Amino acid sequence: MTQPTIFRRARGRRPRLLDTFCCQGGAGMGYHLADFDVTGVDITPQPRYPFTFVQAEAVAFIREHGAEFDFIHASPPCQHDSECQRIQRNTHPDLIAPTRAALETTGRPWVLENVRGAVPKLHDPVMLCGQMLRLENYRHRFFETGGGFRLDQPGHPAHLVPQAKMGRPVPPGHYGQFVGNFSGVDLARRVLGVPWMNRDGIRECIPPAYTEHIGTAALALLATDRLGVAA
Repeated sequence: MTQPTIFRRARGRRPRLLDTFCCQGGAGMGYHLADFDVTGVDITPQPRYPFTFVQAEAVAFIREHGAEFDFIHASPPCQHDSECQRIQRNTHPDLIAPTRAALETTGRPWVLENVRGAVPKLHDPVMLCGQMLRLENYRHRFFETGGGFRLDQPGHPAHLVPQAKMGRPVPPGHYGQFVGNFSGVDLARRVLGVPWMNRDGIRECIPPAYTEHIGTAALALLATDRLGVAA
């Protein structure tokens, strides 16, 4: 395992959330808003990450430390299953199965997230779309759950607003895609709720509204578990 390098440390009595493959912290911010104490892990330095950060290889960190947390989120790199990367004939490792195997060793509830191209590898995933969470964006993301945690599939509103073409400025009355070398970073920050991110973080991020939704459900599970133990 890569030796962890702790950049920042936060203390609190809230349930502890492990945010693996954290990048710039879109997922972590949502769990923070849901009232978790968030620790992020990524193999590369993430100076924009807004919470406690540990530099380490995520799968190994889950195996060694995952059981120390109350809930685990994992977003292994999506490039292996990204349509853009396939068009460019880029190759990337497929970490979905190794990540799931590590999560299952922890005995903790967890979420495993990825893009549409990875859906055949995910087990009964729930899809979240920006329209479900009142964002002016679509950005579908898919969430497999495990460790005793389940997430209900929300209704999916029709996509009635047109999207700007990939990489083009967003015209009035359109939604931006905010992927690749997109224009309109300030707009993307406002729409997705990620004002601290740069373009690199935005184009791959999970909007915090998604994980605030998931985190609220996770807290309800953890509260039920604690009541059961107390009883």
